[in-house]
Amino acid sequence: MNQFLKFDPILKDKIWGGRKLVDILGKNSNRADIGESWEISDVEGDTSVVSNGDLKGKDLKELIVEHKSALLGEKVYDQFGDKFPLLIKFIDAKEALSIQLHPHDDLALKRHNSFGKTEMWYVMQSDEKANLIVGFKKDVSKEEYLTHLNNKTLTEILNIDEVSEGDVYFIPTGRVHAIGAGVLLAEIQQTSDITYRVYDWDRQDSEGNYRELHTEEAIDAIDYKSQTSYSTSYSKKENEVEEIVSCPYFTTSVLPLKGRLHTNHSNKDSFVIYLCVKGKVDFENADQKESLSKGETLLVPASLKEFSIHSEIDSELLEVYIK
Repeated sequence: MNQFLKFDPILKDKIWGGRKLVDILGKNSNRADIGESWEISDVEGDTSVVSNGDLKGKDLKELIVEHKSALLGEKVYDQFGDKFPLLIKFIDAKEALSIQLHPHDDLALKRHNSFGKTEMWYVMQSDEKANLIVGFKKDVSKEEYLTHLNNKTLTEILNIDEVSEGDVYFIPTGRVHAIGAGVLLAEIQQTSDITYRVYDWDRQDSEGNYRELHTEEAIDAIDYKSQTSYSTSYSKKENEVEEIVSCPYFTTSVLPLKGRLHTNHSNKDSFVIYLCVKGKVDFENADQKESLSKGETLLVPASLKEFSIHSEIDSELLEVYIK
């Protein structure tokens, strides 16, 4: 399997969504509240469909069933079978998202027959003073957490960071978090749509309804311990792949690019995903040339090991695979 794969984005209306996915990332929509663009998805009911090349019109599930380890990699296919293990999104928060968390694998399997949801964020753009909520300021008890939740003072014990372009946050399962108003980011996560929403700012939808909260489910899923810092430090060097985050579910690196780079993934037994977060990049092998602009995503099958990446302007890619 030697084709670079692009997919039609799956756009999601959200009560907190805006227009940045259209105005900044070039997504095609007239709607005013687009909160998420699912770039690569195998979530039930939201399977990505190929938008380019000979496989145009086929969905991701069909490709996995047909090509198996040639697409996923042998170890990845052995572990996940016909299920694509990652969900790739761009998210625009015109308003703050709910304060939420995700259950770990065992709890998600027991309660929802699903994977857990470990994820990471890469900030692509942020308005002045825009922030992210990630974790607690200090260790708290369940009782202390519930007191603040019931008193609507939860933000008093949460860690709130102002953010800017290039900031990275790793969100393991159990960590309370929320994307603040004015943040546009890329999200890499396990294939799961299980979220425990604990506080939604008392807002109502257009019909006056409140969204469902998951107070009881969340209590046993929360990690009540704090961290010294929640942001991920990393370095960048032009035309070099620098690892940012590595966990059992995914490894993400950053690649600032200008000029031409020969790429060889012979040391990886995994598909590789590229997200263009700045500029424009061309991917080329003997059979195909594919362009990737800011806000676009590319899936490289595990069997496609060597190709070149080229950019005439200062560009930046995120590279994602499973070790």
